[in-house]
Amino acid sequence: MNCSSCCAAATPSSPALLARPRGGLAASCSTTTANQKVLFLGSKQFPRITYSRASSRLSRREVIAFAGQQPWDIGRFVKTLYFFNGPPNLLKIVESIISSFTGPASSEVPKKMETSDVVLVTGATGGVGRRVVDVLQKKGVPVRVLARNVDKARSMLGPDVPLIIGDVTKEDTLDPKLFKGIKKVVNAVSVIVGPKEGDTPDRQKYKQGIKFFEPEIKGPSPEMVEYIGMQNLINAIKSSVGLSEGKLLFGFKASTIISFLGNLSGEIVWGALDDVVMGGVSESTFQILPTGSESSGPTGLFKGTVSTSNNGGFTSIRTKNFTVPEDLSAYDGIELRVNGDGRRYKLIIRTSYEWDTVGYTASFNTTKGGWQSVKVPFSSLKPVFRARTVTDAPPFDASNITSLQLMFSKFEYDGILNPTFTEGPFELPFSSIRAYINEPITPRFVHVSSAGVTRPERPGLDLSKQPPAVRLNKELGSILTFKLKGEDLIRESGIPYTIVRPCALTEEPAGADLMFDQGDNITGKISREEVARICVAALASPDAVGKTFEVKSTVPFSEPYVIDPANPPPEKDYEVYFKELKEGITGKEALEATPAQV
Repeated sequence: MNCSSCCAAATPSSPALLARPRGGLAASCSTTTANQKVLFLGSKQFPRITYSRASSRLSRREVIAFAGQQPWDIGRFVKTLYFFNGPPNLLKIVESIISSFTGPASSEVPKKMETSDVVLVTGATGGVGRRVVDVLQKKGVPVRVLARNVDKARSMLGPDVPLIIGDVTKEDTLDPKLFKGIKKVVNAVSVIVGPKEGDTPDRQKYKQGIKFFEPEIKGPSPEMVEYIGMQNLINAIKSSVGLSEGKLLFGFKASTIISFLGNLSGEIVWGALDDVVMGGVSESTFQILPTGSESSGPTGLFKGTVSTSNNGGFTSIRTKNFTVPEDLSAYDGIELRVNGDGRRYKLIIRTSYEWDTVGYTASFNTTKGGWQSVKVPFSSLKPVFRARTVTDAPPFDASNITSLQLMFSKFEYDGILNPTFTEGPFELPFSSIRAYINEPITPRFVHVSSAGVTRPERPGLDLSKQPPAVRLNKELGSILTFKLKGEDLIRESGIPYTIVRPCALTEEPAGADLMFDQGDNITGKISREEVARICVAALASPDAVGKTFEVKSTVPFSEPYVIDPANPPPEKDYEVYFKELKEGITGKEALEATPAQV
């Protein structure tokens, strides 16, 4: 048999395709016995594919190595390729393998991951909202605005503020993709209330906040704005701003064996991806142990046997590409709950649907003999391809995660070896993988509500001594009842929040002494400018997370508050107030068990 017939004998489905010449790589044939031919690739030590005249086919174990090496399992190699989205370009793999042996180690620093803390302001054309935009801009914070009316927003906020055109009462206008990059929200949306007798074009009667005018609802109802609108807004921004407890990517709930992604209905599918793809013989698997977790519930298990034969030395399990890319831009990293064995592993995250591409990688150590939480910050991830840093890779994009991979390898990066590596069997149980927010957590959603929301149905309350909105709650479409229902949606969402309940809003300047209270009991007035400053301060305060509070100035309602523009009062340190607040106090404690009927 001549050389050409040897090459032709390998069918298109056979890994003999690996031996085709490419870019100057020489392929040659050599006779080994009367009935066998062996295919070589230059002088590199790649597996040699043998052809038997007796069978006219390549069997699973007929791929042999050089003297002293172990057989290469071609069947497992092919299964691996097909498992992960079908076979990739095999010639590209050959080139990649060659470059991994011959390429120089990286000397450049890879690009850093870019971060963004854009704040979305909703209700930005209202009295509080536009002041929030102004305060944020003066502080140099990137702002985006949700607005229904482009012309109105531009006339009030100027030409440079980025707009998202949408309406909280219309779910189909709030595509979550529009909110990509938003990290925090100040929500100043409110149902429009105005004097029955009419108002000036700039709503002077409403905004003055002192003299009483018989009110009525203008536009969509309180239910549509305060409750349904809140549902729509939370659904739109939830994936962008994140959850206090993080986002579970893999785990088990209620003793049911479930592995899942937050935005997918199907299970995560794990598969082995070992050094068989490079001619090695290491082998691993993913299993579920029904009672293996620290609470005797189910847990995942990455186990296998690693060998350095045939120039190998790694095992891994990897998920199939997610049907929908996972957006984890709201989070700061990945936390794994593992039962350590003292070895050093790698977490690899991919942001491309390509099978054989750059993986954003970080190594992590485990402690032998106990369950532990391992946090891998996104900022620690390196762009790596075949154990070499890729200096010109794009920054890690946490909004477009397509797969996860756990690896145990002899190799670290750029020629450095894993100091904990040993050949042989290993096991790494892991009960959960979740995205996390760095502590201390600060509010991601600051909501401007209203004092009085729990009072319309409070037993024993003298309504004649309450503000008009409390007395006229039903006449105004149960405005306060639906504001309270909207608050409850925020508290139940899992988003880190602050709920600010101002008393009657005025156009007076900020600067008056303040009273912060909880339990929904106080009455009074407060400047819109002051409320805007409180909202912006809350965004940066860990002490404001999970707090609901009322606020007013100490200036009596009947006395106007003025300042000397040449000598304005200093800005307050609102942190002093936030630290005194307690979680869990809403004023609902005083209500009967039955909720308000609407």
